Amino acid sequence: MTTVIVAIIGTFAVAALAGWLLTRRSGSFKEVHSESGQGAQEGTADIADLGLSGTGPTIVHFSAPWCGPCDRVRRVVDQVCNDLADVAHVEIDLDANPATARRFSVLSLPTTLIFDVNGRQRYRTSGVPKAADLRSALAPLLA
Repeated sequence: MTTVIVAIIGTFAVAALAGWLLTRRSGSFKEVHSESGQGAQEGTADIADLGLSGTGPTIVHFSAPWCGPCDRVRRVVDQVCNDLADVAHVEIDLDANPATARRFSVLSLPTTLIFDVNGRQRYRTSGVPKAADLRSALAPLLA
């Protein structure tokens, strides 16, 4: 009987640790470094393929019609783009463009990427980003 209780407690502890490890980066913001001169598969996006701006940074937001939080991301990104005139916004429907989502390893919605004027992916976040986080990520790209 004691062995069964210890096994159950051990199983719950392992499951809790695994859940924490899998979700600890969820919704967090990180910088993605890429070297110049790399191809599209290693960090540089085709400007024409994604509809990236050729004159400034672009926020690319992956969404789907069934994604509830995607509406909030759209409002946050629109607010940032209205405040920063040189920033473009492209929204990509995951259901209509699964190959593009695979190309950028989009595993959850919403996912937001920021590309510089040269088409290099510079930032990535999942979940609903804060406007202040997007502005701070865009500041060095606008200088």
